[in-house]
Amino acid sequence: MIRPGLLPVALGTSIVPLDTAVNVAFPSIAAAFGLDVPAIQWLIICYVLTHGSLMLAVGRIGDVFGYRRVFHAGLLCSAVAFVLCVLAPSYAWLLAARVLQGVGAALVVGCGPALVIGLYPDGLRTRALATYGAIYAAGAAMGPLLAGFLVEAFGWQAVFALRLPIVLAALLLMGSLPIAAPLGRREPFDAAGAVLLTLAVATLLLALNRVGDAISAPLFVMALLSGWGFVWRSRSAPRPILDVNLFRDPAFARLNLAGLLVHVSGFAVMLLVPFFLARVLGLSALPLGLVLAAGPVGLMLGSWLGGRLGGGPKVARVGAALSAVGLLSLALAGGLPAWLLTLFLLGQGFGMGLFLLAYADIVTATMPRANRGVAGSLTMLARSLGIVLAATLFTLVFSAVEGSAVATQAAPLDAFLRGFRAACLLAGLLGLVVVPLLGRPLVRP
Repeated sequence: MIRPGLLPVALGTSIVPLDTAVNVAFPSIAAAFGLDVPAIQWLIICYVLTHGSLMLAVGRIGDVFGYRRVFHAGLLCSAVAFVLCVLAPSYAWLLAARVLQGVGAALVVGCGPALVIGLYPDGLRTRALATYGAIYAAGAAMGPLLAGFLVEAFGWQAVFALRLPIVLAALLLMGSLPIAAPLGRREPFDAAGAVLLTLAVATLLLALNRVGDAISAPLFVMALLSGWGFVWRSRSAPRPILDVNLFRDPAFARLNLAGLLVHVSGFAVMLLVPFFLARVLGLSALPLGLVLAAGPVGLMLGSWLGGRLGGGPKVARVGAALSAVGLLSLALAGGLPAWLLTLFLLGQGFGMGLFLLAYADIVTATMPRANRGVAGSLTMLARSLGIVLAATLFTLVFSAVEGSAVATQAAPLDAFLRGFRAACLLAGLLGLVVVPLLGRPLVRP
C-alpha cells in the first residue's frame, strides 16, 4: 500500500541518487572540457564536499524546524542548480553549479528518511527505511539507464536536464505531504555547533582530497581544531547537533566505521568502471549505462530483502561480505565478457543494499525519536565521507600504478588495466575489513 505523501518524497529524493547519471557522462564531460581522468574527480568532490559537510546540521535543522519545510527548500535549490549545470559554458562554471546542487541535496536527503519514517507506524520503522532505501536505489539504478540514452542523443547536459521535470513534479505534489504534529516545545538550534561541524567536515574532506599537496597539512589542522571545538560545544550545549557521547559505545563507533568503509569500497565502481567499459570494452554511452545500472539494481533488491528480513547485525555482515566479493571479482576484469561483469556489479550492489538497510535501521533505533533527522543524516554523512575518501584513495592508486606501468613502456591500455585492477583489489580488501568489525553485537540489549 502506497502511503499518502510518499510520492512527493520519492520523487524529490530520487533527484539525488539520479546523480549516478553523471558517472555515465564522465567520458563525454572530460572530452568536452579537455580533462584527464584525475581532473574529473572534482565534479564529484565539489558536490559531495558540499552536501557532506552540511548533512548533520541539516538533519538537526529538520528536527527543530520541520522536515517538510527543509525538504521543500532543498527541491527549490536543486531546481536552480540543474538549470545552471545545463547552461555551464566552462568546467569552472559547472563545478560552481555542482556546489549549489550539493546544498540542495543536503536539504533533501538530510530530511528524506525522517519524512518517510513519519508516514509509517513506529512498529514498521524497518519497513519504512527499506522503502526509502529502495527509492534511493531505484533512482541510482535509473540514472545510468537514462543517461546512456540521453548522453548519446543530447550530450552530457542531459544528465542534469532530466531531473528538472522530476523536481518540479515533486514541488507540485508537496501539498499531499502531511505536516507532522510537533513532538513538543521547539528545542533550540545550536547554530555555533552547526558552524563548527560544517567547518570540520568540509576541511577534513578537502584535506583528504588534497593529500600530498602543501595545503593538506593546514587543512587537517583546521579540521582538527574545528572538530575539537564541535565536541566541546556538543558537551556544553543543552541540545547539541549530535550527541557525541554515543560514540563512546564501541559497538556504535564500529558500526559507523563499517558504514564508512563500505561506502569507500563501493564507490570504486562508480569512479572507475565507466572508464573501463568505455576504454577496454569499447561501449558507447547507452550500453555503458545498462551495465553500470546493475549495481544500483542490486542495491534496490538488497534493500528490499533486508527490510523483509528485519535488518540487524547478521544481515549487515552478510551484505558486507557479498559486496567485498563482488569488488574482488572486478579485479579479474580485462578478459571478462560484459555479461559476467554485469553479474559481478549486481552482486556487489546487492550486498551493499543488505548492509546499508541494516546500518540505517540500527543507527535509527539507537538514537532518540526526536533526533531522526540527525540519525538519517549520520548514515548519509558516512556515504559522503566514503565517496570523498574513495575519490582520493582510488585516484591515487590508479594513477600511481598506471604511471608506473607507463614508465616500463607498457601499452596505454595495459597500463590502464593494471591501475584499474589494483584499485578494485584494494576496494575489495577494504570491504572485507568490515566483516570482522561487525563480529560482535552492534547495539546493547
